[in-house]
Amino acid sequence: MTAPRGTQARPPLWRDVRVLRALLQAMAIVLVVLFVYILWFNVTNNLRAQGIRTDFGFLNQPFGVPILDANFDAGSPIRRALLVGIKNTFALAVVGIPLLSVIGLLIGVARLSTNWLVSKAATLYVEVFRNLPPLLIIVFAFRAVVLRLPPPRDPATPLDLFVISNLRITVPGFVDEPGAGAFRLVMLGLLVGAALLWWWRTRLHVRTGAPLHRALWSLGLVLVGGTGAYLLMGRPIGLTIPVLDGRLIVGGFSGLGSYFAVMGALVLYTASHVAEIVRGSIQAVPKGQTEAAGALALTSLQRLRFVILPQALRIAIPPTINQYLNYVKNTSLAIVVAYADVVLIASQAIGNGQPAPQLILMVMAAYLLFSLTISLFVNYLNRRLQFVSR
Repeated sequence: MTAPRGTQARPPLWRDVRVLRALLQAMAIVLVVLFVYILWFNVTNNLRAQGIRTDFGFLNQPFGVPILDANFDAGSPIRRALLVGIKNTFALAVVGIPLLSVIGLLIGVARLSTNWLVSKAATLYVEVFRNLPPLLIIVFAFRAVVLRLPPPRDPATPLDLFVISNLRITVPGFVDEPGAGAFRLVMLGLLVGAALLWWWRTRLHVRTGAPLHRALWSLGLVLVGGTGAYLLMGRPIGLTIPVLDGRLIVGGFSGLGSYFAVMGALVLYTASHVAEIVRGSIQAVPKGQTEAAGALALTSLQRLRFVILPQALRIAIPPTINQYLNYVKNTSLAIVVAYADVVLIASQAIGNGQPAPQLILMVMAAYLLFSLTISLFVNYLNRRLQFVSR
């Protein structure tokens, strides 16, 4: 019996691609679950045999060691110490990733400069830092730079704006005044409004061909609105300058020397890799694009801004994601200069007799959370920048 015209006979189940695909996926899931169960069974049995606890109740026990520059005493629980370590790791990531992105972009563009001195200087930077181990750069930055600064008992005060010693570096910062919380809410609303304004200008350009001016409108809203709110609300956020009072530092934003050593070393190292990605992405843009921009009498800066970089960015983002992840994972090397990141906190807890498997598992989970969060945001940006075929 033949199938009716216009319909297609379904193959038997043992030959249906969809059924076979579903079965293979189900088998893979079962095998992974079985493998994890066997590992967990062996680990827990071995821990019990050695008298090591397998639960997470130890997180409520005292950590036993104070953490410098964290308002943390030795009697605080281990879970709070781990949170301090995660916050310190986050502080390295949230400052370092924007810095290495800017430096990598500038060095990558400089490598293609027609100025011989600029090009060779950028090449020297890339070849030096890219071929050194990051651990070596961190140790050098800490021992040859930070530890060579003046001692805490006699710090340097350049321009009366900074207080610098080999233990702590203090720079001008901000201090909350009455109404600071309300001002932050106003700024958040202005940022949302700027995003909507950006979207509206884009739609208007697509629909009518009007000039974009998205950055001008959005930044204008934030700057004008923020300045007006700041003045009308009585300057709710003030500037504080560090002042040396004996051996105490009053005011300013302070950070440990080890923090700046780790961040500076990893930023310089990772930026060298990002610079090569930028250079290769620019060279991957078809040469005809540059020639067409030159035919339109665009200047070198205009060609770079409006023609080359927007196309190179689409090529550069996927490999740059890997460099962001490498930067975050390399922050674990901060343990060599005693910076209290999550790895150092976990290592100290293990050294004090706490169970190692659970602590290592929590450190792995913290880095996994950092990596997945970065991948989520940057992959979203990557999808937004890709061409869509219709």
